[in-house]
Amino acid sequence: MNEKKRILIVDDEPQITRVLRTSLTGHGYDVRSAADGESALETYGDWGPDLVITDLSMPNLDGIELCRRLRKISSVPIVVLSVKGEEQTKVEALDAGADDYVTKPFGMDELLARIRAALRRAPETQDEESAQTVLEAGDFHVDLELRNVTVQDRSLHLTPKEYDLLIYLIRHPGKVLTHRALLTAVWGGNYVEQTEYLRVFIGQLRKKIEVDSASPRYILTEPWIGYRFDPGA
Repeated sequence: MNEKKRILIVDDEPQITRVLRTSLTGHGYDVRSAADGESALETYGDWGPDLVITDLSMPNLDGIELCRRLRKISSVPIVVLSVKGEEQTKVEALDAGADDYVTKPFGMDELLARIRAALRRAPETQDEESAQTVLEAGDFHVDLELRNVTVQDRSLHLTPKEYDLLIYLIRHPGKVLTHRALLTAVWGGNYVEQTEYLRVFIGQLRKKIEVDSASPRYILTEPWIGYRFDPGA
């Protein structure tokens, strides 16, 4: 029998913690909770959860700083809970290392789906990633040695930067990637403010990989924040 996945809930609102604990336990997860970032770090060190769900506004150590601290020691998937309208705060959390966000009030079905997706894509080690010669993700197949990309067996002709951008997206399926994260990863730290530059390249990629670039199914826009890559079946 598979060992239960461990989830740490970090939230200072007891009613939310109670609802999450009940629902997640009912779906077969082993759950613990913490009321702030400091106690969450202690629990993380003692228990080693497979995924962390954290609120952003908390006493002592908030969710953004918790993301930063966890990222210094771990690649554990982090899903943040945020209030609708906190776009800039969501961006800060994602740039601090969070993998995804769910807006309050949220439906449990959506949260459970995000949890399953985050656990599926739990990061590979750097050594495993660098040793890869082929990437497979949904409809996409990449031969990294030949720099050849196909989508649904259709070969793509990409510029070097289009290729680098698409590879980064393929390596992070389902994850919300901020403008800053994409620009830093593909172009470097000097380009973090060039969101229009990124928009142009995303538009070029969509024309090459999407059946209808006006209604994309692979590269999805997260308004004001960045993009999410869905590789398909």
